[in-house]
Amino acid sequence: MNGVDIIVWTAGVGENQTGLRWDVCEDMEFFGIKLDKERNKARGVEQILSTDDSKVKVVLVPTDEEIVIARDTQDLVRELKK
Repeated sequence: MNGVDIIVWTAGVGENQTGLRWDVCEDMEFFGIKLDKERNKARGVEQILSTDDSKVKVVLVPTDEEIVIARDTQDLVRELKK
């Protein structure tokens, strides 16, 4: 892959487990990954978690799994009515 450009944390674990994010990214400076301790406290909001000088962007992207399930269910019901 020749390196990493971005790491995206999302869904239940990625959005809410600040300690896990820290543990995974800790000591990864040799990859260019530098997590900001204060930014990493974010939960459930779109946020850049890496330091300004990190070569790899680390971001938090919230998901809405319930709406995806609802939309998929609606599509299936429509298909069954055809």
